[in-house]
Amino acid sequence: MSISLHLRAVAESEFRDDHTWLAAFMGAAWGNHPEEYAAGIADSIPKVWGAVNDLYASAEVLPADADKPSLPVYGGRPVAHSEVAGPHDPPMMVLDPPGVSQAAEFLAAVSFDELWSRADAGLKGHGQDEALFRQEYLEHHESLRGFYGRAASAGHAVVKAVWA
Repeated sequence: MSISLHLRAVAESEFRDDHTWLAAFMGAAWGNHPEEYAAGIADSIPKVWGAVNDLYASAEVLPADADKPSLPVYGGRPVAHSEVAGPHDPPMMVLDPPGVSQAAEFLAAVSFDELWSRADAGLKGHGQDEALFRQEYLEHHESLRGFYGRAASAGHAVVKAVWA
């Protein structure tokens, strides 16, 4: 089974803070993901998003005033499901523009090499080819850095959905 965390930048004025509406919006966005990714308004992390979050959240290089809930992977507020959740009602979060800016600033300032050097051995492939795992996480980091930088520059929020 494939599972992904889907991130979509959107102007606050263009979405409703309603799970049913957001599920339909994010479903359409997921259907157009290659085009939206190419346009720089979407990103996704397959399967390993929890480990990517751990890479950021466990870093000793976080500024003392960093608000971990606004980090780029798990940051945001949950959007409550409707009373009857169906298969097209994924878990979702919304990270408002100030949180997007904070995530973008964090990503612009943090050194991937420092993060990786401090990472738990479990993130580094459990004894498998560490260079391959490092490259995968570096690609996620660079993609998130660009995505959040563009979203922050535009003053957008980021909606996140988990697709299975």
